[in-house]
Amino acid sequence: MIKQVGVLGAGQMGNGIAHVFAQFGHEVVLFDIAAAQLEKALVTIRQNLERQAKKGAIPEAVVGETMKRIRLVQELNALAGCDFCVEAVTENEPLKLEIFRRLDETAKAGAILASNTSSIPITKIAAVTRRPEKVIGMHFMNPVPVMKLVEVIRGHATSDDTFATTAALVAKLDKEMAVSQDYPGFIVNRILMPMINEAVFALYEGIATPEDIDKGMKLGTNQPMGPLTLADFIGLDTCLAIMNVLYDGFKDPKYRPCPLLVKMVNAGHLGRKSGQGFYLY
Repeated sequence: MIKQVGVLGAGQMGNGIAHVFAQFGHEVVLFDIAAAQLEKALVTIRQNLERQAKKGAIPEAVVGETMKRIRLVQELNALAGCDFCVEAVTENEPLKLEIFRRLDETAKAGAILASNTSSIPITKIAAVTRRPEKVIGMHFMNPVPVMKLVEVIRGHATSDDTFATTAALVAKLDKEMAVSQDYPGFIVNRILMPMINEAVFALYEGIATPEDIDKGMKLGTNQPMGPLTLADFIGLDTCLAIMNVLYDGFKDPKYRPCPLLVKMVNAGHLGRKSGQGFYLY
């Protein structure tokens, strides 16, 4: 039985993951080192729940019930009683490995440790723990309360029990599971990020304006938003980090990050979160 769930990182992905676990009846311990980020996450979760209630997606009573199940903490050892932990910090490999080393020391025996990584091999993450059979990839899509897909990735040592427990959780959260082999980028980002990177190359080479690139892909292929708009939404630093993982992992030049993407990240133009990317916000 998974009763208490720990979520590490209270950013955009972490607050969404905390939201859905709490909404579907789990006690959630939401960890972040920054108090301001935790408070911001709580406000965001309440706003999103109230939006769901206003649309009739959930009863009004669920808003308050869900909020009561979320506890904010700034100390990692507060997750010691959790049955299942989901790491959702920034897509930075050294940071994630260090968190899993510490989490492995803190989490109780038998607890499953999941990563929301969108590209870093689960086997590599599991290898820094003493419980690789209990480590799994659980990649939620953004925005978490809305998107139905969860990619589940088994590391080399992930046990059948760990996989079955995770699959059951996905179903309980009213999500759909897609199972990926443990290779860089998994399914979604293995396909999506090279498309975004190619759109940046199209801009870099002067083929078209950002507006026309996005219009072409949105109206020509029936996507809800163009690739450059999507890149701004994801964060250009995250896009670059994933492209670097693909390039380093496969050593194939087709995954080479576009120089314009690198330059924009170096300039701090990261998309929506910085106020400027391919568009101004």
